[in-house]
Amino acid sequence: MFENQSSPLYLPGATTVGILCKDGVVLASEKRVSYGNLVLSRSGKKVFKITPNIGAACAGLVSDMQTLVRQVGAYANLFRLEVNRPITVRAVAKLMSNLLFSRRLYPLITQTVVGGVDEDGPALYVLDLLGSNIPDNYTAVGSGAEMAMGVLEEYYREDVTVEEGRRLAEKAIRSAISRDAMSGDGIDFMIITKDGVKEESITF
Repeated sequence: MFENQSSPLYLPGATTVGILCKDGVVLASEKRVSYGNLVLSRSGKKVFKITPNIGAACAGLVSDMQTLVRQVGAYANLFRLEVNRPITVRAVAKLMSNLLFSRRLYPLITQTVVGGVDEDGPALYVLDLLGSNIPDNYTAVGSGAEMAMGVLEEYYREDVTVEEGRRLAEKAIRSAISRDAMSGDGIDFMIITKDGVKEESITF
């Protein structure tokens, strides 16, 4: 009768990083979707385009990630239509923070990295599932964050280019994959500059 009370609480694993570069932002996440000891998918997508110059990368429940990104994307489009100018990265991060906080009693289980380029230049923010909104130069979230953050701490420079940032993101996630069983199977990249969004993917 009380068997479920002793069952372990399985949380989804992931390794997601964001890097602020002098000419843009790099977002990246590995592809494995896991739940406890079960690998649900080897081709999950955790990096999302929100506007032509803003993206988000997430770690957590894929359904909650998709719900949050769709809502934010809809609000961003409404803003553009109403005021006839694109929404800023800071405003997207604040909007996402408000949506997460409004769900605090029934939270969306997702840690989110928001990045992009607007009229003020490149910007990067990291949010937890209750909406804490912190600007940063680089970040890592998910079950492999500790390993990835060690690599980012070692090699990040403030004058890094997006090409160097992409290589650093790959290095950080590969380091996490080698130690975190809930991460793996490839990496999705989103490289955001003033010219727009470029998506890349590698599998292994």
